[in-house]
Order: sequence, then C-alpha cells, then structure tokens
Amino acid sequence: MEDCIFCKIANGEIPSSYVYETENVYVINDIAPKAKHHMLVIPKKHYKDLTEVDNVALLAELMSVVKEVTKKIGLKEYRVMINNGKSAGQEVFHLHIHILANQ
Repeated sequence: MEDCIFCKIANGEIPSSYVYETENVYVINDIAPKAKHHMLVIPKKHYKDLTEVDNVALLAELMSVVKEVTKKIGLKEYRVMINNGKSAGQEVFHLHIHILANQ
C-alpha cells in the first residue's frame, strides 16, 4: 500500500531497526511506547486488519513470532493486543500485534 508507514518500513523506504525478523514478519519497538517494553509484530505484506487475512499459516507465524520475541528478551508476563478497526483503537491500518510488558 502506497501511503502505509508499515509497508514503507518493510520496503526499506523508512529506516528502522528490527527487533526480530522472518521472511514474512518483522518486529519493531513502538515509537510511542505505552509500557517499558512495547513492540509491534507486523506482517510484511499489507493487510488492513485481521479480517483481511485468509492465510492461516501467516496468523500462526505472527503468534509464533510473539512467542519467540518475548522468549528472546526474557519476558514472562506480557499483554498481546490487536486493535481491529477504528472504533477498536486501530490507528495504523496495517495489521499489527502489540506486545506490552512492564517487567
């Protein structure tokens, strides 16, 4: 998607340092953290929200990445959140998963 900040990050148009990366997913720190640890797990391919994803393998990979990243940085207690749609608080309309932890 042309105007999507997460697509621009995935395509290298906006520099960012990845916390973690797979072929289909990348993880970055949120630029406006709401917790001590606040990361975003983002598919490289553009999906407006969860309802657009028909690839069950990608959904499994997203959650696998959540598990791997939290393990990698030693988080034992954390919150996983998806804001799906404007009224649910979604601000960037490219599917992403928040990982938040205060430990």
